[in-house]
Amino acid sequence: MNGNVITVAAKQKQYLATQSVAQRNISSKAMRQGLPIEPKPAPFPYKEKRYNFWRALFDPTTSRFDENTKLIVVEGPPAAGKGALAQELAEQFDMAYFKAPTMNDHYINDYGYDFRKEDHLLPESCKSYDENDFLKNPTASNGAKAARFQLMKYELRYQRYLEALAHILNTGQGVVTDRSPYSDLVYIAAMYETGIVSRNVYNHYHKVRNNSLPALWRPHLVIYLDVPVAETRRRIEARNRPHENTSKATTETYLQSLEDSYKKSFLKDISSHAEVLVYDWTQSADTEIVVEDVERLDFDKYTVYDTEMQDWRRLDKWDWNNSRQRFTHDHSFLLGYLNVPPMECPEAVIPGEDYKILARVYKDAPGNKFAKGFNAEVGDKGVLFKLS
Repeated sequence: MNGNVITVAAKQKQYLATQSVAQRNISSKAMRQGLPIEPKPAPFPYKEKRYNFWRALFDPTTSRFDENTKLIVVEGPPAAGKGALAQELAEQFDMAYFKAPTMNDHYINDYGYDFRKEDHLLPESCKSYDENDFLKNPTASNGAKAARFQLMKYELRYQRYLEALAHILNTGQGVVTDRSPYSDLVYIAAMYETGIVSRNVYNHYHKVRNNSLPALWRPHLVIYLDVPVAETRRRIEARNRPHENTSKATTETYLQSLEDSYKKSFLKDISSHAEVLVYDWTQSADTEIVVEDVERLDFDKYTVYDTEMQDWRRLDKWDWNNSRQRFTHDHSFLLGYLNVPPMECPEAVIPGEDYKILARVYKDAPGNKFAKGFNAEVGDKGVLFKLS
């Protein structure tokens, strides 16, 4: 009897080991329970060390990959519950959660100083304009403020997406995030259709978008939470945030434009590359249902002749390594793709005289004079002995 038990256990162990190698679907922690852990290198400390050619010789990028090395984006209208679902999915799949950026990420520097405190020193065109300001007065300065606001939001989402790609390639851990630069176009469309920004702004935004997005890799999976406009409006009123209930940017017309752009533009385009799951989120569903649906998706069914998952197919290991180096250390270069001259969009331009004041005030603010780690005035130590 003992021999039979050992034999059965051995066969079961062999079966489980085969499954862990052959199964390429995303799997939750519950699904992985009991399976042998495949050995792989520890996450590379990419925030402290540089991934260069010499390290690449002994540290191939794909050595850390497994079935959960995926990028998942949760999308949907305001107040849909995107962040909550994204966090739950990240927990279930043992992935990292990357929160959607806000204007706080733009105004608050690495030392915690909020540049909005300097507004009293700035001309009107340069004063801060964040989410609350947009809700309070979306047509400020004839839409110029909203234009620069949305271009900055796109840049922040672009940068956060770069951080997500760097995390995946250096650690092998998947990422779940709410919203992405790919879906940001729905907001500029709604602003244009409701008269908040001009046609010039709309056209310039798309020039920036078209010039910058090809440098990124599209996500593996997009989860869209579909909430009717009336229900979205009810939730906005229920959460009662400052200036939101009465804002021109939360009217049913604006929200309907968001929904139309999501469904007719974003989801249509992204489905040519990524898997897409759409849920009726009028009543928030059980996260377990979403987890089970995700686990059923087969991401390896596509071939080199398919457009799906095309961005995540590399020529060889050095293509992977070079991409990893680019997404980790070349953020300044990649963000340069957003620098499209607004030749026909004066709303996006700050007058030269005003910008000169902005540059001076910004540099004089605590922690902004030098690069991070080199500002002795805010407590950085050993500045004279640092090389980079």
